[in-house]
Amino acid sequence: MSGSGDAAPLPPHVVEDFFGVIQLLSDGSVVRADDAALLPMPELQDVPGVQWKDAVYDATNGLRVRVYKPAAAAAAAGDDGGELPVLVYFHGGGYCIGALDQSPFHTFCLRAADELPAVVLSVQYRLAPEHRLPTAIDDGAAFFSWLRGAGSADPWLAESADLARTFISGVSAGANLAHHVAVRVASGGQPVVADVDPVVRVAGYVLLDAFFGGVERTAAEANPPADVSLLTVEMADQFWRLALPAGATRDHPVANPFGPESPSLEAVALPPALVVASGGDVLYDRVVGYAARLKEMGKAVELVEFQGAQHGFSVIQPWSPETSEVIQVLKRFVHKAIRPAEG
Repeated sequence: MSGSGDAAPLPPHVVEDFFGVIQLLSDGSVVRADDAALLPMPELQDVPGVQWKDAVYDATNGLRVRVYKPAAAAAAAGDDGGELPVLVYFHGGGYCIGALDQSPFHTFCLRAADELPAVVLSVQYRLAPEHRLPTAIDDGAAFFSWLRGAGSADPWLAESADLARTFISGVSAGANLAHHVAVRVASGGQPVVADVDPVVRVAGYVLLDAFFGGVERTAAEANPPADVSLLTVEMADQFWRLALPAGATRDHPVANPFGPESPSLEAVALPPALVVASGGDVLYDRVVGYAARLKEMGKAVELVEFQGAQHGFSVIQPWSPETSEVIQVLKRFVHKAIRPAEG
């Protein structure tokens, strides 16, 4: 006997599989597993005297910021009678994995808070492919709206933070995010809360092994270093397929800030930039090229290279001599910032 002719729908199948940790199905749904196995997780070591707590900056989306406050002794060594600069930090993970409470990012923030010293704000953002770009950038902008408003009233910030010396930073995808948030702030894309004192001023931004992309391969991508350990070209490509708007190429403006469809940064009054590049990174040419393009535009940019280092070394090896040097470079950069004259 013949059937009705209506074939049963096929079950969803996997169209992208990132090491079994992220599976994107044909119906758009996502299956996730714990991503901790993909990232080296150094043993968590507390830094004596550094306190930290979590606060919610976006209740609608359940987004948190982890606030790090250094020891009272370190705070007393800061400028302006104990008010410290503020380091906003975005974690890495290709916009698809990672979390602010994972030990690599948590440990770096502990060290930065203690050794700069600074109030460090490690910001959670929504991940792809459930939330494709530019969602993470929107979250970063929303965080600054919170910081200008309700966040500035948080007791730790009110007592210890000099919001007029705020720096935006991040590692890998977090560095890409730091770039885009800095551009939004510098372009006037952030609402200014006129009746809130103090107003946040971004004094600089810091990119650690920034996660940039492009359709045309660079030399380092075409001939990767032999000892690449964390991020391969294939992994980077897959992250972009999962994170960018569906159908977008790696020349999308989020991936390639100097791509054919990217808005010019010539007229954007960017704050001074510190750009850190690792010689053993497949993205080395893109990071160095980013700094060179900024310099050609007359922007203030400092490029620091670590020839033997791997992508993300500052969080993979948070207690290494190289990471200690990065923190010292960051400290010098932060302390070069000049607070605007009081009017």
